[in-house]
Amino acid sequence: MKEFKFCPICSASLVERTKDRIECGDACGFVHYNNPTPVAAMVVEYEGCIVLAHNRAWQGDFYGLITGFIDHRESPVDCAVREVKEELDLDAATPNLIGVYGFERLNQIIIGYHVEATGTITLNEELDRYKLVPPEACVAWPTGTGFALRDWLRMRGIEPEMLKLPG
Repeated sequence: MKEFKFCPICSASLVERTKDRIECGDACGFVHYNNPTPVAAMVVEYEGCIVLAHNRAWQGDFYGLITGFIDHRESPVDCAVREVKEELDLDAATPNLIGVYGFERLNQIIIGYHVEATGTITLNEELDRYKLVPPEACVAWPTGTGFALRDWLRMRGIEPEMLKLPG
């Protein structure tokens, strides 16, 4: 976890105490915890289907949920509404919590919501395509945001097929 080597307060060398904690080698008291980043992930229901989107930065043909980092002093619910507007230009109804999921590979905590949305889909610069999938045809994935989709489908009485990941 060595993101930096010197204390930002006193410039002394930093010491790794655990894999998630580094401290100042002197006694100035600085401690850096590598806490996970909170992310909102939305199962967006639009015209009876789920919106799955492809991010421009992704290679391959994987489509996922709409997601976004929760900003400083922003509630997860406000983030969910904001991200649906920013990424899809849709108006989201009040989000309903699905669950909270650890995503260790990216050191994130994912807060999953279901939102019903209205308007006309217009993708922002982050996304290059989307597809609308009826809930009963959704395939979930066994990592990250896929658990939120799986759990929302189960709440609706649908046992989703789970995507097999390589490896």
